Amino acid sequence: MLHIQKISLVQFKNYSRQDFSFHRRIVGITGRNGSGKTNLLDAIYYLCFTRSYFTSNESQNTQYQTNGFRLEGYLEKNGQPEKIICTVKDGRKEVSLNDEKYDRFSRHIGQFPAVMIAPDDAEIILGGSEERRKWLDTLLSQLYPEYLEHLIVYQKILLQRNTLLKNPAPGPNPDALLDIFDLQLVQHGTPVFEIRRRFLDSFIPQVQQLYDYISGTHEVVNIRYQCTLLEEEYTTQLTAARYRDMQLQRTTTGIHRDDLQFLLNDHLMKTSASQGQRKSFLFALKLAQFEVIKQQKKSAPLLLLDDVFEKLDQERVLRLINLVAGENYGQVFITDTHAERLLQAFSETQEAIQLISI
Repeated sequence: MLHIQKISLVQFKNYSRQDFSFHRRIVGITGRNGSGKTNLLDAIYYLCFTRSYFTSNESQNTQYQTNGFRLEGYLEKNGQPEKIICTVKDGRKEVSLNDEKYDRFSRHIGQFPAVMIAPDDAEIILGGSEERRKWLDTLLSQLYPEYLEHLIVYQKILLQRNTLLKNPAPGPNPDALLDIFDLQLVQHGTPVFEIRRRFLDSFIPQVQQLYDYISGTHEVVNIRYQCTLLEEEYTTQLTAARYRDMQLQRTTTGIHRDDLQFLLNDHLMKTSASQGQRKSFLFALKLAQFEVIKQQKKSAPLLLLDDVFEKLDQERVLRLINLVAGENYGQVFITDTHAERLLQAFSETQEAIQLISI
């Protein structure tokens, strides 16, 4: 089991310096809006992923008028003590595990799995394709180290190819370098495509089961994977699209343009589902993510629930609480503005809850 015992925050967002200790499996974090409840969850997430859940801009993670921050976490994983330190100072980031610095942050991903459920997750359904790819990549990177490695290289090659398309190399054969980039895109993009396709086929039934439970009714949900590699071989696509790419000065085909269609009773959830249906689906999606990680890692990831009481009706909240309070779940962190509401929600479970007031 993965359990975080203590975390220290220095100049992280609204925290000048504060330590928190966690001695229960279920931890409730209460306080007024703007007090820092979500920031504490994000600090835990940062220790697991070496980045914030909410922003890629480190200056937004740093307390105002300071030049950096430090996060230090003490965890227990499968009975062994672990220490993670993440520091950002003057724009330079360092991450260490048990006092050994990582040469590549990607080596940390998947070591301490976590799942966050937050209000902004609605963008996974309502936003653009980038939001859905980000969700899928975050999940698969925790499960398959080779997936993350291929994805990182693919994105570097894609950037180089797009730079070349905007600024063609001089010489008699400007296509020669594009040929090299195309081979590399195929080499690293094809494994990413294959993992995405295989995973989604097995993932959908778990989402359906959890959707039925949370919503209290049966409606058919589905995830349709949209990728041009399903229709045509990758090399052929790149060759056919080269003239268009040169005109538009960007790479117009490939796994970086993949998308997911979320369907309810065979209709696009984005346009046809009610707010309650979308919320039920999002929770089902994230909890199915939790289950897959637990099965693969043989241990439950951390579950971070931000402001769920404001986003679900009472009936759905009670189903969710009964689920996460079960012995199959690991350590759970849940925020709310009302301590009484948290205590009441867990009063009918056998699990004692630790309350932290901010």
